[in-house]
Amino acid sequence: MASFGDKRDTAPPGGITRRAFLKGTGAAIAGSAVFDANLQAAVTSAEAAPNVAVAGPGQVRVLLDVNGAQRALDVAPHATLAEVLRGPLDLTGTKIGCDRGACSACTVWVDRVPVASCMMLAVDVGERKVVTIEGLARGDELHPVQSAFIAHDAIQCGFCTPGMVMSCAALVENNRNPSLEDVKAAISGHLCRCGTYPHVFAATLDAAKAVRG
Repeated sequence: MASFGDKRDTAPPGGITRRAFLKGTGAAIAGSAVFDANLQAAVTSAEAAPNVAVAGPGQVRVLLDVNGAQRALDVAPHATLAEVLRGPLDLTGTKIGCDRGACSACTVWVDRVPVASCMMLAVDVGERKVVTIEGLARGDELHPVQSAFIAHDAIQCGFCTPGMVMSCAALVENNRNPSLEDVKAAISGHLCRCGTYPHVFAATLDAAKAVRG
């Protein structure tokens, strides 16, 4: 005959023992206490941090330098740069594809560095200068990459084109003699559903020659 102690530690079919249950409960309570302690420490640290600006929860006033013009507007704290460009600023050349930084259709320059504007909050831009596809040309004079895209038929549906042009233009601006591998690396994050990559490669290499000339 089994003892009382044996019954406490014997699990029913498909179940757990009382001892295992109590051990698990104790571990959960201990874990909860550690979490609470870490959370309190994080809150205390945030409250003690000097000069921390808090944006929101309402509209936030921002001053954006876009395509060489200062634009003052009120935006939601969670609004991305892509949303603000396409919405209140009406610069719809910047496309939103995946809205999670995976397709690069929304690429713009921030201080001349290509970034996925769907992954940057408008309130985080600060004093940095933003250039969109609308600001790449100089008046009626297209950027060499834009001209080369037209000449090489590197456009089909056109949805990925603005972001692709911005990345390729950044490449030739910083490397006037890029290799094919350099071009591939520059657009490695861009998704072209039409498969125009060979035309993009040729156009960018041709544009680099024009820039060198």
